[in-house]
Amino acid sequence: MMRKSEVAFWSFVVLSVMAAGTTAMNIARSAPASASNSELYKQLDLFGEVFERVRTDYVDKPDDSLLVENAINGMLTSLDPHSSYMNAKAFKDMQVQTRGEFGGLGIEVTMENGLVKVVSPIDDTPAAKAGVLSGDLITALDGEQVQGLTLEQAVDKMRGAVKQPITLSILRKGKDAPFDVKVVRDIIKINPVKATADDDVAILRLSAFNEQSNDNLKKAIADMKKQIGPKLKGYVLDLRNNPGGLLDQAIAISDDFLEKGAIVITRGRNDEETQRANAHPGDVTDGAKMVVLINGGSASASEIVAGALQDHKRAQVVGTRSFGKGSVQTIIPLGSNGALRLTTARYYTPANRSIQAKGIVPDFKVEEDVPDDIKAIEKPRGEAALRGHLKNTGENAAQDSGSSAYVPEDKSKDKQLIYALNMLRGIEQAKTDPAKPADPAKAGTAGGAVPN
Repeated sequence: MMRKSEVAFWSFVVLSVMAAGTTAMNIARSAPASASNSELYKQLDLFGEVFERVRTDYVDKPDDSLLVENAINGMLTSLDPHSSYMNAKAFKDMQVQTRGEFGGLGIEVTMENGLVKVVSPIDDTPAAKAGVLSGDLITALDGEQVQGLTLEQAVDKMRGAVKQPITLSILRKGKDAPFDVKVVRDIIKINPVKATADDDVAILRLSAFNEQSNDNLKKAIADMKKQIGPKLKGYVLDLRNNPGGLLDQAIAISDDFLEKGAIVITRGRNDEETQRANAHPGDVTDGAKMVVLINGGSASASEIVAGALQDHKRAQVVGTRSFGKGSVQTIIPLGSNGALRLTTARYYTPANRSIQAKGIVPDFKVEEDVPDDIKAIEKPRGEAALRGHLKNTGENAAQDSGSSAYVPEDKSKDKQLIYALNMLRGIEQAKTDPAKPADPAKAGTAGGAVPN
């Protein structure tokens, strides 16, 4: 049976009629024989007895399949925060996230006061062509009220077969009453890369690691070279709030900027499961200067890329300590019963650093000014704060990962980005190290449009 691996931090429904997340490394494993099988069978007998008692004596008739599913999930979640069971529907959703394309409308959405709010329509998609606008509130889908649905349920209803229509009832600011918009579903491709030229610097915002990531990043770099021309001073690779995704994509993207050496080492329970990914000659940026931005929302695959470029001194890392998810999950299909996501390995940077519950410490610590109203509700993100997380077993293994994940919408106030741009332009600015934050605002500002 083929087993696929991921380093995705979250299996998440992207707040859009889209998503991200899974596969990469094949691991073959046989179950070791237990020296205490008789004791194991006793425990299984106990489980069977409890299960039957619940089925026959619980006050209401329980759902047998739900009981089993929850029992399996309870077993897996007791191991660590990233092992879990996916039923058939959840497994299918995860595969959609991984591919980065699906039949849908092309809108990023969230929930607001029980209604689906359009964050933004994606360019050249059915929703954009039908006139759906950012800020629209969707009150009904094919006449069914949205109120009472979860975001996931609403997203499921908006996805569907290509060429199949759906009618959205929309409440728009400035309109007295809701109105209907008919949208015909089409193939939606998620581009996790947004590239922007800020005068003489290319800013590459990478939001996830799906099957489209590496190809789209290389295309974006080629476009930036043409757009900026010979005055190009370097690249900012923005990995802030990127929760991770495919291991093979993290390796390929690291390889884009490296000429040789290790990219990442993965180690399982047994020595024979250790694997090392190496870089190949060729740097798509021709050795241009680079700065990588990270924060508390940068996890897993993001940490692999940041750690590889940092260890090889290929890029300066700016921002705050990353999330600290240093484990690899293997996706094990279970036929029509969904799949098992199981933590099977830890990963290490080229310098043999385990990031687990520690994170990547930036070369230059630059903290954003978090508004008081957000500061009151935002808590620093970090693996070390997750209940049941794997311990870091390496040397100097103090558990201390994560930081603020706040990024200002106003780019003129984005201290981390400003610091990176000034570094690439050779503008003198405040000295800093991981123990002492810098204040790039004192070193000038950067103009131009940059991606969210």
